[in-house]
Amino acid sequence: NLKSSHSHAKLAETAHGVRMLSKNLYKATVTLDAHTVLIVTKARDNSLVFLTRELTEWILTNHPRITVYVDYHLEKSKRFNAEGLMKEVPRAKTALRYWDKLFVRERATTIDLVITLGGDGTVLFVSSLFQRSVPPVMSFSLGSLGFLTTFQFEEFRDSLSAVLEKGVRTNLRMRLACRVHRADGSLVCEQQALNEVTIDRGPSPFVSMLELYGDGSLLTVAQADGLILATPTGSTAYSLSAGGSLVHPAVNVISVTPICPHTLSFRPILLPDSMVLKVKVPKRSRATAWAAFDGRARVELMKGDYISISASPFSFPTVMSSPTEYFESVSRTLNWNVREQQKSFVHLLSKKNKINYEELNKPKFSLEEPDEISDDVDEEAIDEDSGVDIDDQDFSTHFVPSDGQGIETP
Repeated sequence: NLKSSHSHAKLAETAHGVRMLSKNLYKATVTLDAHTVLIVTKARDNSLVFLTRELTEWILTNHPRITVYVDYHLEKSKRFNAEGLMKEVPRAKTALRYWDKLFVRERATTIDLVITLGGDGTVLFVSSLFQRSVPPVMSFSLGSLGFLTTFQFEEFRDSLSAVLEKGVRTNLRMRLACRVHRADGSLVCEQQALNEVTIDRGPSPFVSMLELYGDGSLLTVAQADGLILATPTGSTAYSLSAGGSLVHPAVNVISVTPICPHTLSFRPILLPDSMVLKVKVPKRSRATAWAAFDGRARVELMKGDYISISASPFSFPTVMSSPTEYFESVSRTLNWNVREQQKSFVHLLSKKNKINYEELNKPKFSLEEPDEISDDVDEEAIDEDSGVDIDDQDFSTHFVPSDGQGIETP
């Protein structure tokens, strides 16, 4: 029982075990016994309808056990041409079906894999569909942004075959469970947010006043255009534009980022995901506030209303394309720490100056150590000059654990 533990060493050991468990979860590979695949296609982009048809046809042809669900709008689409697909692939008559929001919410647990064709907005739409448990989500980059869409559609045959046959490694991305309450405590709605919940002043010309509580204690009163409470996944979105930090998705924290704060000292802060936060519009506020969840489901907060925000028990598992996909994404989309290398200008020199340059830049010593010290060198003088009072290479001053007590090097 951790609450009644009297040993700090035992608590430290338990904390280390939890960290190792989290690390092992991050590396775990799950074998999919996929029977149902749901394809979510970016809305208002007719060119992707043809790609959806190609993907559907390939799955139905090469994986006879799988039933494919596509958006119900495609049932009558001439571009998708469901009737033609049934003639080309006869099993499509029974294995091709259609989904809508009601189907997803009522039968979410029957879906084994979700495939998205679009950008990050399409992934956020999937998060809004699954308000409880979420199946693994495999996202192909076919939109304008690509933080979350790490698979290339040109390689979908190889990528999807590997996922269906060898299993998947997923990022269990943290979501925020947000519950909106009226001043009397009555529940208005609950939303799962993958990126962030934003509470701002909306159309009001006044600076918003928001009370921020953590585990029941008042942390601060924010006077700003609003507050952004973001997940690590959302740290590359609105929060980043407002000056928030980049956060790796494996780090479970909640980022609090003010929007244009009235005081310059109000800087972004990272809070532990174990903390339950509450944002309240105080009675003395000059105006109401507005809340949005991943840019959707906007709700007005009257004076006295509040939102409770905590780490959701329903994480959002995204299929990993590579172990370094996060750094590849921020480098590709943000040009993170990209700079032009210093160029050499030797090619601009004349022939005469180039010869002089090469002569002056010849190495003046050999990189190879001599076998013996020259007779002309006084060895005692060397020993005296090289002596130091504190030798940081003296490993006897360092801690060396006994056998069986050390930490294994990964």
